[in-house]
Amino acid sequence: MSSVSPAVTPDIVKSLAPTGTLRATINLGNMVLAQGTPDAPRGVTVDLARELARRLGVPVTFTCFPGAGEAFEGFHTQGLDIVFLAIEPVRAEQVEFTAPYVIIEGVYMVWKDSPLKTVADVDREGVRIGATRRAAYELYLTRTLKHATLVRADDGIAAFVEQKLEAAAGIKQAVVAHAKALPDVRVMDGRFMEIRQAMGTQKGRTVGSTYLRAFVEEMKASGFVAEALKRSNQPDASVAPPG
Repeated sequence: MSSVSPAVTPDIVKSLAPTGTLRATINLGNMVLAQGTPDAPRGVTVDLARELARRLGVPVTFTCFPGAGEAFEGFHTQGLDIVFLAIEPVRAEQVEFTAPYVIIEGVYMVWKDSPLKTVADVDREGVRIGATRRAAYELYLTRTLKHATLVRADDGIAAFVEQKLEAAAGIKQAVVAHAKALPDVRVMDGRFMEIRQAMGTQKGRTVGSTYLRAFVEEMKASGFVAEALKRSNQPDASVAPPG
C-alpha cells in the first residue's frame, strides 16, 4: 500500500464526518494510547484524530471512555466516527479497522515466589488470571486459554492483588508501572500476545475506511506515529510495520 494518502474528496469527508465534525472515541484506560483527562485528552490517538480532522477540513470532538470495552460500546451505540482499539474478531464485526499503527505486548504479572516461570506455565489447572473485562487481552485469553481460569474484573490487576490470584494479565507498560509500586510481584519475561492497535470507523463506511487505511500507512511511514509516542512519553511502544 502507498504511504501517501489520496486527496480528500467531499465523499471522503461525508463518509468519515457525516455531521460536519469528526467525532473521535478515546480510550483513557490505555496509557500508551491516551493520557490526560476527559476534558483535555492527549497522546498518540488524540494527535492522529486531530491530524485526520485537519486533512478533512472539519473540527474534531473527543468522547472519552475509561476502558476499551466502554469505548467500543460507546462508539457503536453513539454512532461516533472513529475509534482507536486493538483488532479483535468480536470487534471487527462492528468496526472497519485499518492495519495496526502501534504494537503493544500483553504480559503477565505474578507473585515473586510464584512457581510460574514462563508464559507457557500460566495456562494450567488451578491458575487464576486477573484480567480487565473487555480489554483486548481479555478477549484474546477468553479464546485461547485451555486450562487456566480467567477472573474478569473492572481492574484485573486490582483483582489479582485483592483476591491473591496466581497471575494478572495486562499491557506491558501498565503492568510494569504497577509492579514498581508492588514489592511482592514480578513481571514475567516474554509476552502472551501481540496487541495490534488500529484506527477504525463504522461498518459500511466504505469510502471513509479506504481513506483511513491509507492515512494510517502514511502516519506510520512519515514518522508521525513515532513522534506522537515520543511526545507522550511512550518510548517502549513499537510503531507497527507497513500494513
